[in-house]
Amino acid sequence: MGERRILGPEDGELYQPERACGDRFLINSRDWGGRFALVEHRLPPKVLAAPVHKHTKEDEFSFVLEGSVGARFGDQEVVAGPGDLVLKPRGEWHTFWNAGNTRARLLEIISPGGLEELFRWLDQLGGELGPEDLEKRIGPYGCEADMAATMALVAQHGLIF
Repeated sequence: MGERRILGPEDGELYQPERACGDRFLINSRDWGGRFALVEHRLPPKVLAAPVHKHTKEDEFSFVLEGSVGARFGDQEVVAGPGDLVLKPRGEWHTFWNAGNTRARLLEIISPGGLEELFRWLDQLGGELGPEDLEKRIGPYGCEADMAATMALVAQHGLIF
């Protein structure tokens, strides 16, 4: 870690496409013995952050900083606002999106860490990825995606994906 003890509001590795989920990597698990990672998600209005998915190796906790964040867990949907903490345990189908008309930001705590490397790869890809290619890439991370449920959610809420 070195001598650095404070990260400023724009420090970290940032990927911010115009009409997609942006990520600011704050704490990389590889620097902390794999224990956890911290990523800030930045969502333009009506943007879906990820397909409906589940993972088997980690739990995620999303702390909403700004805006309105919709989340789906199986068939249940909730909307969270600033100060809310959304719990996404491993093994549960879920996704989240900006449910409002202004920017949303949330801190994503991943425990144990490692999944942030998949986020980074997807960010660097910067383009569309077919369902078969996506499954091949997320499989080694213990993840599965449900594209049919994803597209139904996009249609239901008028989301950008």
